[in-house]
Amino acid sequence: MVEIITVDIEKPEEVNLILGTSHFIKTVDDVFGALADSAPGIKFGLAFCEASGPRLIRKAGNEPSLVELAVKNAQKIGAGHSFIIFMKNGYPINVLPRLRQISELVTLWAATANPLQVIIAETKNGRGIMGVIDGGSPLGVEDKKEAKARKDFLVKVGYKPHS
Repeated sequence: MVEIITVDIEKPEEVNLILGTSHFIKTVDDVFGALADSAPGIKFGLAFCEASGPRLIRKAGNEPSLVELAVKNAQKIGAGHSFIIFMKNGYPINVLPRLRQISELVTLWAATANPLQVIIAETKNGRGIMGVIDGGSPLGVEDKKEAKARKDFLVKVGYKPHS
């Protein structure tokens, strides 16, 4: 028997998050190091759900309110080997390359500031993440004006040279 559950992630609008799965208790320490090394001034909190042994939610971070937010959402998700990171003063694009280098990291489900829902499967053995709903569905297709606005935005935030 499988029950499908939708978990709404709670977070302030200005906070970014990364959701993933990993396979080892040292995830907390490795993710902490990767985040701290990736973006000067980044503020973050993370929580990791153990899948065996004492099955605790392990936590770390350099911003207590974000650590608390990570723990709260990890409790709601409750999927073994899952982790969630909340961050300010940095963006997923700043830390994802470094996170991908962590040997025990298995899957990155989402990296977003959008509203996020996590689709969970629950069986007699526990919970697992099946997927995510990240933001809303498209409302149309960009035209030339909107493509120019996108490119101008990338120049403005420094991800593309002036053209």
